[in-house]
Amino acid sequence: MQSVKKESVDRRLRDLRKRMSQKGIDVALFWDPDNEYYLSGFRAISYSRPIMLLVYQDHTQYIIPALEEEHAKLNAQVNEFFVYYETKPHSHMNTHHLDPLLRIMDSLESNTVFGLELDIIPASMLKMFQDNGFSVKDIGEDLIELRAVKDEEEIFWLDQAGRLSDIALEASFDNLKPGISELEFDSFGDKKLLEVASEEFPDQIVGFENWTCSGIERSAMPHLYSSTRKYEQNDVVVHSRQVWINGYRAENERTFLIGEPTDQQKECLQLAIDAQQAGFDAVKPGVKASEVDQASYNIFKNAGYGDYIQHRIGHGLGLTEHEEPYLRFDNDLILEEGMVYTIEPGLYMPGVGGFRHSDTVIVTKDGCRTITSYPRKLKNLMF
Repeated sequence: MQSVKKESVDRRLRDLRKRMSQKGIDVALFWDPDNEYYLSGFRAISYSRPIMLLVYQDHTQYIIPALEEEHAKLNAQVNEFFVYYETKPHSHMNTHHLDPLLRIMDSLESNTVFGLELDIIPASMLKMFQDNGFSVKDIGEDLIELRAVKDEEEIFWLDQAGRLSDIALEASFDNLKPGISELEFDSFGDKKLLEVASEEFPDQIVGFENWTCSGIERSAMPHLYSSTRKYEQNDVVVHSRQVWINGYRAENERTFLIGEPTDQQKECLQLAIDAQQAGFDAVKPGVKASEVDQASYNIFKNAGYGDYIQHRIGHGLGLTEHEEPYLRFDNDLILEEGMVYTIEPGLYMPGVGGFRHSDTVIVTKDGCRTITSYPRKLKNLMF
């Protein structure tokens, strides 16, 4: 079963080939797994054995390890496969990922221009192309731009991921009580998520990640893994969840308060909620990414908390948990309809706690819409 429609892959390849022609690129070679999935519909379990996708104006090729051959032929929408092996019975065949690539290079004219993901590809690979006399141009930035605006199929799966994340959050909160651990809290949502996804989306690929930081000290650090720490009275807790289906991710985060929070803790959480709303209100086509960041930052600054932020307001989301373009103070990127972002301004105060909601939004013609909708108000997040 193919998880990406053929018409979607065909359209993406047409858009890529148009850019290749404009830049004078004859062959584009992709190393990044997400870019390969975007252009072929195939994702391997592991890329420790290199997998490479080559795109020409009239055909595509995959270089894959033998253990991925059947999987790739089932799902990858490409014209030709080159397989390499790592077993003694096949020692007379391709035994290294460079073997088929070098033969392909030998078959090409010396003036062939390759497009490579120059920010991603190993330096040794770049040197190999240059040592063989080929001209090289960057194609990675083009994939960032192509992937930034989601198509109809991508938005469908993003919507489903957002809905599943809401279901998971609700299940976790339904089982919230002092004395359970961060990992136990996560697990209630995990179980419900997998039950619903298995019922509603048979034969699809679904996954998730969680991070829960409880207590004043842990919550004030934006990125920590969930642990066996048990919830206590008067905890501040930041719970983060990403859910993906067929590769497309939604992010859903809530900060909540257990017991009797201080007035300052309630103030900080309300400021984070207000800053997020300011971000929502600022998002629309034609606005700079930096303007969205500034709108949220101003809420904290005007309240006297401008020194307690540690990160940008948000990031692109799609096939990767954090992807460009980013909503940061120095990014002049103009937002377009179909772009997808998290809006997650955070406030982190030593001795007080960390406070951050995150929701995933899709830029629409007139503004944005959220695909995650678990309650955000302070009154809903005090337990």
